[in-house]
Amino acid sequence: MPSLEKKPISYQNLLLGATLNLFEVSTLGQPFEVIKTQLAANRGQSLKSALTTIYGRGGVLGFYQGLIPWAWIEASTKGAVLLFTASECEHRARAMGASPFLGGIAGGMGGGIAQAYTTMGICTFMKTVEVTRHKSGAKESTFKIAGDIFRKEGFAGINKGVNAVAVRQCTNWASRFGITRFAQDAIIKARYGTGPDAHTHASAADKALASVLGGSLSCWNQPIEVIRVEMQSQVKTVGRPEKMTIATAARWIYTQNGIRGFYRGVLPRIGLGMWQTLCMVALGDHFRALFKTN
Repeated sequence: MPSLEKKPISYQNLLLGATLNLFEVSTLGQPFEVIKTQLAANRGQSLKSALTTIYGRGGVLGFYQGLIPWAWIEASTKGAVLLFTASECEHRARAMGASPFLGGIAGGMGGGIAQAYTTMGICTFMKTVEVTRHKSGAKESTFKIAGDIFRKEGFAGINKGVNAVAVRQCTNWASRFGITRFAQDAIIKARYGTGPDAHTHASAADKALASVLGGSLSCWNQPIEVIRVEMQSQVKTVGRPEKMTIATAARWIYTQNGIRGFYRGVLPRIGLGMWQTLCMVALGDHFRALFKTN
């Protein structure tokens, strides 16, 4: 195995992470996010019905609801936090003897937890509010909604569901990085052998394929995502608990929809996971290597 050098703190990783995440969310990321949230919050809807509902909120622009400002604020910060933290955690794990698979898991867990508690809580909540709030009557700005929630419930109100976000992000990126590294390692061994320089032959297509596999297979934790959406949802239902924890949200979902309720929205989430992992892992590796050689 090639020797691992101690990497200096890289502010390039911060800028790269922010740029890649802004690209990801502004292209396919936000439409997948809106569809996934619509299905998770309205678990009785079919995919066709959800698409019709979203389109009815503003045509094509309905699929980008919550992009500005919340998704952009979140993307410009969480991408930087993810790549910076994951890169450092993965390097330290590998330096201690971890395999690429375990190193990827360590990096993903560290990056995901850092994302949730530093940047994502408020923004994720407000994006969910945008998709799930009642649309009749006078149109309110997202900042007015945030202000009303803050005055009524304080900081905890606009940071609602952050623990569920942390569990989701930790398992998300541990799976995405770990499975992607495992798949990439398997592809390299199958195509280029097990020599000490085999990893240098990996093509962009090899890394993209590994990222797609990592993104799709990491959606095993969809129940956590449905719980997160339910905790942050503004959908009003008779009998629904006002203040939800992860446990009470899980009980409510099971009572209303059974086991299948925990997997609503998994299809668009697979698409989102594939796209996010392709952007943040494959493109992230590509541009980090590019910057390192220039």
